[in-house]
Amino acid sequence: MSMWDLIALVAAGGVGAGARYAVDAAVMRGRTDAFPLGILLVNVSGSLALGFVLGLGALVSPEWGAIIGVGLLGGFTTFSAVSVDAVLLAQRGRRDWALINLVATAALAVVGAATGMVVGGLLPQ
Repeated sequence: MSMWDLIALVAAGGVGAGARYAVDAAVMRGRTDAFPLGILLVNVSGSLALGFVLGLGALVSPEWGAIIGVGLLGGFTTFSAVSVDAVLLAQRGRRDWALINLVATAALAVVGAATGMVVGGLLPQ
């Protein structure tokens, strides 16, 4: 990976993090003490997108795969926010939502990644 590729990866991570904030803020606008649907949507859509990129295989160079996957989508998705949201939900007495959040994130993200890989793999190589 060249220095320019590394710079692109870092910049893509910043763009991904900004996009995560924007999506979460838009989904959660006006919803206080609610289920963290914004972060769930971010993680599932990010897993779908990463699966799609991986499914493209040889159509994406290793450098661009890293820039998109590690940078953009790594900055976009977040395990730490899911973890903190689960703890905060449990502290507020919503252990049911905390468990649903953890299970739904894991299950739907895996389904999203698998779906993305299948769809990406359908394109001619």
